[in-house]
Amino acid sequence: MALGSPVVQVMMDAVRKAARPMARDFGEVQALQVSRKGPGDFVSAADLRAEQALFEALMKARPGYGFLGEERGMVEGTDKSHTFIVDPIDGTTNFIHAMPHFAITVALEREGEIQAGVTFNPITNELFWAEKGKGAYLNDQRIRVSGRRDLADCLIGTGLPFIGRPGHGQTIKEVHAIGQRVAGIRRLGSAALDLAWTAAGRYDAFWERNLQPWDVAAGLLLITEAGGVVSGLDEDHDPRAGKSVCVGAPEIQPQLRKHLLAA
Repeated sequence: MALGSPVVQVMMDAVRKAARPMARDFGEVQALQVSRKGPGDFVSAADLRAEQALFEALMKARPGYGFLGEERGMVEGTDKSHTFIVDPIDGTTNFIHAMPHFAITVALEREGEIQAGVTFNPITNELFWAEKGKGAYLNDQRIRVSGRRDLADCLIGTGLPFIGRPGHGQTIKEVHAIGQRVAGIRRLGSAALDLAWTAAGRYDAFWERNLQPWDVAAGLLLITEAGGVVSGLDEDHDPRAGKSVCVGAPEIQPQLRKHLLAA
């Protein structure tokens, strides 16, 4: 059985604890107290509750560490070298529409480098996790990126902008350029899970623009530890910032990126 280090166990325990009330709330769409944080960007009571549970569990176990969360922003710790990066529900819109594709995701950054990442779908009970230098796992099983070599055989994941987000025209051009070269494109609505699925070989590659660090922190480590390739789309984009990411199997990611840049 694969076991992570003590801090990975802390992260796993925290996401499972945060997931319990979330699983109860799931499907109770009409009862959720939903407010609008911005156009099309929903934040539910469950989202805030989950982040609070994660904050309490992680700070209890590692009291000095910093905390960067989607809802509360940056909380400085006394230990300046360690920060937990947290998205309590990645795929909130799916969650409040009772679609079972969303995740709690937590990464641990030490001095600018991601050391560990955990991404958990409470509905499917799939826990993806990785530690730097120790591989990537789905529950207890080691995972690897896809071994495909020909773009025409590949299933590619992406994200699409919604109301109030930039880049609609560019995205249409990119989907047009890639769609005619691949076996399929999917847009499932949770970048954290899309990255985890790419690490597990379900997608052969994935790209998206205009994400946030908490969307990608755990997933980028999952990809590299599963043997994949990670980059930004444009030369000056650090994928860890989330401005653009292009990830995938070593034979496929460079082909995908080349066609995206040409679009």
